[in-house]
Amino acid sequence: MQATKLIGILLIVAGTLGLVYGGFSYTEESTAAKIGSLEITVDQEKEVNVPMWAGVGAIVAGAFLLLVGGRRR
Repeated sequence: MQATKLIGILLIVAGTLGLVYGGFSYTEESTAAKIGSLEITVDQEKEVNVPMWAGVGAIVAGAFLLLVGGRRR
């Protein structure tokens, strides 16, 4: 499989997942205070939103790469 086709498929999958889920969240651990050997950590959940235009753009770019990648030789 050519690299352009693989990248095109990955872009289509990523764009579709971005449209379906709308974003993702992750947990970040940070140190709130450290006094001697005592350490207090805080877990913060952060959320990243994927804009709709980015998902659609990834799908369009992936389809373009599949079309162009199949015609080159």
